[in-house]
Amino acid sequence: MFAIMFGLGATGFAQSNQETNPFLSEYTTPFKVPPFHLIKLEHYIPAFEKGIEEQKKEVDAIINNPKAPTFENTILALDKSGRLLTKVSAVFYSLNGAETSPEMQKIAREIAPKVTAHRDNISLNEKLFQRIKSVYENRDKMKLNALQKRTVERYYDDFVRNGANLSESDKEKLREINQKLSQLGLKFGENLLDETNKNFILVIENPDDLDGLSQDIIDAAAITAKQFGHDGKWVFTLQKPSMIPFLQYSKKRELREKLYMGYLMRGNNNDKFDNKAIILEIANLRAQKAKLLGYNTFAEYVISNNMAKTPEAVYNFLNEVLEPALKAAEHDRDAMQAIIDREGGNFKLAAWDWWYYAEKLRKEKYDLDESELKPYFMLDNVRDGMFYVATQLYGITFTKRTDLPIYHPEVEVFEVKDSKGKHVGLLYLDYHPRPGKRVGAWCGRFRQQTYENGKKITPIVTIVTNFTRPTATTPALLTWDEVETLFHEFGHALHGLFTDGPYDRIAGSVPRDMVELPSQIMEHWSRQPQVLKVYAKHYQTGEVIPDALVEKLQLSQTFNQGFATVEYIAASILDLDWHSFTEPRQVDVMQFENESMQRINLMPEIYPRYRTPYFNHIVGGYAAGYYVYLWAEVLDSDAFNAFVETGNIFNREVAEKFRKHILSEGGNDDGMVQYLKFRGKAPSIEPLLKNRGLK
Repeated sequence: MFAIMFGLGATGFAQSNQETNPFLSEYTTPFKVPPFHLIKLEHYIPAFEKGIEEQKKEVDAIINNPKAPTFENTILALDKSGRLLTKVSAVFYSLNGAETSPEMQKIAREIAPKVTAHRDNISLNEKLFQRIKSVYENRDKMKLNALQKRTVERYYDDFVRNGANLSESDKEKLREINQKLSQLGLKFGENLLDETNKNFILVIENPDDLDGLSQDIIDAAAITAKQFGHDGKWVFTLQKPSMIPFLQYSKKRELREKLYMGYLMRGNNNDKFDNKAIILEIANLRAQKAKLLGYNTFAEYVISNNMAKTPEAVYNFLNEVLEPALKAAEHDRDAMQAIIDREGGNFKLAAWDWWYYAEKLRKEKYDLDESELKPYFMLDNVRDGMFYVATQLYGITFTKRTDLPIYHPEVEVFEVKDSKGKHVGLLYLDYHPRPGKRVGAWCGRFRQQTYENGKKITPIVTIVTNFTRPTATTPALLTWDEVETLFHEFGHALHGLFTDGPYDRIAGSVPRDMVELPSQIMEHWSRQPQVLKVYAKHYQTGEVIPDALVEKLQLSQTFNQGFATVEYIAASILDLDWHSFTEPRQVDVMQFENESMQRINLMPEIYPRYRTPYFNHIVGGYAAGYYVYLWAEVLDSDAFNAFVETGNIFNREVAEKFRKHILSEGGNDDGMVQYLKFRGKAPSIEPLLKNRGLK
């Protein structure tokens, strides 16, 4: 989206601030990276305020131009407006995710209503819309090239979808809704951050309660205990690098239950961090917004702009995959129950047992234990392995830079160059959990590619994860899931690094249900034997992963996919159901969730991957769109087959077509058009089902 996605602060700024505020002048750092060492909290609001002032003047100049609307004086002028807002917002919102604090959150709350008002002031500006509409209606007469024409069409569609055709009274209603949604979204995220990082920990005092855990897990828990002021004890948190190993290996069933229920009940404890009322209000406001904009539901509004086009198409797709996935999950459940019965356990498998008995089943079926793999997945080696794949595919190289500003001592920076040594961009990597970092893994940008006066400004991309920290005796060792996560986010990073286009609105802009294609295709390379041989080396001996272990890993790739697919689809359907209100409703939030899951016959041993009170994806950019990961998996499975079919997974010709039509020029046309340019034929669902072992 263009620069009006960002906003301003609430207080004036003095001349002295303008002289010292690093945002208000050109960065003098190498590659003009943000000077993190100079940026202070008090710089943000004045920079936002100055940025909004500048963009307002730029927009006023467009609408007051006495000349007839043209591409250059209207569309291009809007496309290049708001550069200061973009500059400060890219830094602020990136750090508010990776390195937040109560002070940062306060600034975010102060900015939120202003950013929303600013966005609405532009997207609901009647004079501006009439100029855009004029260019849109005359686009075929203006001798525009294909990229200019698409840019015009995207801007026109943006304004219509943001309410430009509404009456003045309805525009005012939309403004009120947008304001409320911006504040509610912030509060939801703050509650979830507190619930995950602060409000629940499992403290273990008795060493006997560590039974089943490996030494590296125990050592990590001891370090965490010190951080929480429990020296000499062991602490497990709701962060997945801490929680999942405990669920996998702890022999203490009652403690597994306690930890898992802490995770499951986030935002649902009827205290000041409770998110139930917030998510219901969000769903109702979105229903009102959809109605105002001429759609039956918010899901219809969102998906009409995606490849899927309709909610019905998404429901049908999800149900098509859910049926075989449920059968696979039920089969695994029965096999795990058989293990419980054989061992004399007098209980039925419950949700908090799944990870523990899945590991036993994996060992039984494939003679493979997750703990056998971790010693071969040292973080630095995995990172170098993904760099190796990119070099083989695209000829690019990665050079570590220690002379650039960073926002935290743990952050690494790499310069990316093409095969001829030309600078492509910078990649920031931030691996480990911290109290101020939100959960999960994501890829963002401190600067997106753009053009100024015909010259390309290169991107600065960032990958943020929450992987297990190193200990005094072991380096950071990744689980297989974390290996795939790093490759996944690296795929997003390559998309950001390779995006190339003169118009900000369409450069790199692909439909939401195509966004995960560049990321998920990278996961395929992570598991290829010839790639594993490059990066999977034992952290103590340097031994390359043995063929026998690679074979076990390959055979086990479809293991537990019934569970993974079911919990994902359950969350995707829950998301769609929350956004299928045709009008505001008053419902019991958890009862609504239960009824939603009953309709798909979700088995009691599996919960949706994200329950409503902590489903942050759908509060943010994936509202009515959590399904897109699976939709994109149809594309990525088919796209990887394009390499496999040639007999060379590093086929440069195929790689260059993928880079050109998907990564560099993906926003130049509709998603399926771009995919067909790459593949030459429509994708099939068969590779997805095969890859997941569901067919």
